[in-house]
Amino acid sequence: MTGRIHSLETFGTVDGPGIRFVLFMQGCALRCRYCHNPDSWDTEAGRRVEVEDILAEIEPYVEFYRLSGGGITVSGGEPSLQAPFVAKLFAAIKERWGLHTALDSSGFCEPVHAEELLRHTDLVLLDLKMMNREAHQELTTQPNDKILRFAEHLSTQGKAMWVRRVLVPGWTDSMEELRELGRFIGKLRGVEKVEVLPYHRMGVYKWQELGREYLLEGCPEPTDKEVERAIHLIEEGRRSVTEPPLHVQ
Repeated sequence: MTGRIHSLETFGTVDGPGIRFVLFMQGCALRCRYCHNPDSWDTEAGRRVEVEDILAEIEPYVEFYRLSGGGITVSGGEPSLQAPFVAKLFAAIKERWGLHTALDSSGFCEPVHAEELLRHTDLVLLDLKMMNREAHQELTTQPNDKILRFAEHLSTQGKAMWVRRVLVPGWTDSMEELRELGRFIGKLRGVEKVEVLPYHRMGVYKWQELGREYLLEGCPEPTDKEVERAIHLIEEGRRSVTEPPLHVQ
């Protein structure tokens, strides 16, 4: 079995606990207006690899990952598009080194197609882009029904989750949108943390290199105060349905 990858990094510190090997898979069904890796969309691009190729890349750094409480995070693109390959990779990593495994996903996946993958996944970093269905489709080209079903499936399983929201001024930052996200999170089991990630423009040059029009031209990056407001509103929504404390950052 082979997979197609976009890129990798050996010293990731923001995609799960500890120091992590981060593997970016090739291919995505969403077309997010703010995507910083639009070159990862094409399912036929990237580099074809076998599981053993990735294990060889990881092996020199295993002790760093283990001692830091880290492991491997598979991101994208959308890694669930290559669920059988990622499942086999996670299973091999568990068997060989017992490292922590994390899946960084948009959730645009029917749960039945990810059963084996989730069996070997310790943590899901779930990117809930928008709660409003029509606005989600305008932002990503796809509705969010499948994504919300995936989140509810993870909750039913009690799978550990970190929920992420990219804060895009004028798009994902309205009061009702953020409160609704908080209410949805409050009904999920397994959510350990919520992360508000500020929109940035670091990937704009890739759109230009690909000859694509960047659809958020002129959109500002959020201020620290706007991020703090978003955190407050999400927590306000969550507390309206549940009281136990949750780490929101």
